[in-house]
Amino acid sequence: MTTSREQHPLPADGRDDVVARLERENAQLRNAVDSHATVDQAIGVLAAVCRLEPAAGFEVLREVSQRTNIKLHTVADAVLDWALKQKPLPLAVDRDLRAALRRHSHAVDDLDQPG
Repeated sequence: MTTSREQHPLPADGRDDVVARLERENAQLRNAVDSHATVDQAIGVLAAVCRLEPAAGFEVLREVSQRTNIKLHTVADAVLDWALKQKPLPLAVDRDLRAALRRHSHAVDDLDQPG
């Protein structure tokens, strides 16, 4: 089965709906790219500070996100703030991050000293 890529002109009254839908999709895609970049950077922090493989770093972030019921990109933001600005991690994130690191690594003590 093939699909047609032929463009069909839209009626004038339907263009506004299409443009609005495309603008929403574009904004969603931009947010997804930004969130993905933040998560990748946080994985890099965990890889460097805790000597984790990137796949294990992602698993640690995912576990913290699930256990704290905090979105993955928000957990990643907290890790980046901790590493770059030397801000303390939120208590729930700190607790569950340490627990996840114990399951995946022996470098939990490295969390006490960012950078």
